[in-house]
Amino acid sequence: MRAVVATHGHCFDGLCSAVVFSRLLTTLRGPLLRFHYASCGYSPSQRPLEGLLDGDENAILDYRFCASHRLGWYFDHHRTAFGSDADRAFFDSRRGVRPYFYDASYTSCTKLVRDIALERYDVGMPDLEPLTAWADKIDSAAFESAEAALDYSHPVMQLASVVEHYGDSELLARLVPRLLAAPVEVVAERSEVRQLYRRIQRKKAAFAKRVQQNARTRGRVVLVDLSGAELETYGKFITYALYPDAMYSVILGRFKNGARINVGYNPWSEHRLDRDLSSICGRYGGGGHPFVGGISFTAEDVHLARNVAQEIALELNA
Repeated sequence: MRAVVATHGHCFDGLCSAVVFSRLLTTLRGPLLRFHYASCGYSPSQRPLEGLLDGDENAILDYRFCASHRLGWYFDHHRTAFGSDADRAFFDSRRGVRPYFYDASYTSCTKLVRDIALERYDVGMPDLEPLTAWADKIDSAAFESAEAALDYSHPVMQLASVVEHYGDSELLARLVPRLLAAPVEVVAERSEVRQLYRRIQRKKAAFAKRVQQNARTRGRVVLVDLSGAELETYGKFITYALYPDAMYSVILGRFKNGARINVGYNPWSEHRLDRDLSSICGRYGGGGHPFVGGISFTAEDVHLARNVAQEIALELNA
């Protein structure tokens, strides 16, 4: 049997969700499954999900719902999991018949899959607890400070950085079996991970310098326009370390396949969250969580992305 697992790409939680789900499905269906992993993103070039779901078993993890009769499994925790009322209605109509699980209160999709595996299917995975704990910590930014979130001295943090930068379908296909067979700390120490991390280590320093050069504070918001030149890497916590008094950050970056706006709440700020960032991003075709969200644009729409970034910064500062 061929199992297709479409998961959030370039995301450590997406990778770890695929690992935990693969263990669950193998336990339920047997060891003869052949897994195919698809890295999914929100760029305009993303292949339609319907065309990916061509396995005997098809799953979507940590990613937007697809109203397809081919979809057998679904797990997600994003506020913007459903692109339309019709998608939500499709989900609700089949939730009792098919294993569709959605809970926006979860801090990571990996933890959701782990809990459902144990509670609904009596499948425990004690060996994957460290992996689940790391995925939950990273996805929820449960660090004591912005500096701690940017500390990549631990091998697992380096692995997460590699996944965020290089996490396409091919990398997922290599990493998932390794993480099923060995502890996450052991996999993170492999030479491939170390070599890939060294490639982006220098780029992180260059990214931080560009942020300092292009950041503009507007009241409680720091707006960073990096669309002037293509980015090779990205760091989502750097603004909070450089501008600790900022409550929100809006970063516009231009990448090889288009532009992206990332909007975030500073969890180490002295102020409480007072905006739902997923809803704000959702109005522009993006999505995310109440405390972090993103919007993708085509390469031709960089000017539009600049205007949207300005609008969001003004709204957050109101």
